Amino acid sequence: MLSILQSFVLYMPFLYFPEDKSEYIPAMISMAIFGVACVLTFIWIRKISKKQELKTKEIEERINQERNSKQV
Repeated sequence: MLSILQSFVLYMPFLYFPEDKSEYIPAMISMAIFGVACVLTFIWIRKISKKQELKTKEIEERINQERNSKQV
């Protein structure tokens, strides 16, 4: 059993390394596109989060003002 596992890991038949390195170009392009999409999505989520934080602070201040006015 151990020899089968070792031969599988050593030969790694599931990996493919092309002789012609130009075959990497489409993979690099798609990786770059997805990388840029990830960065843009992260920035978009941060903007939305910041807007929600400001709205939450406004609501919290309004609630605190209402509590203070009722106590007086």
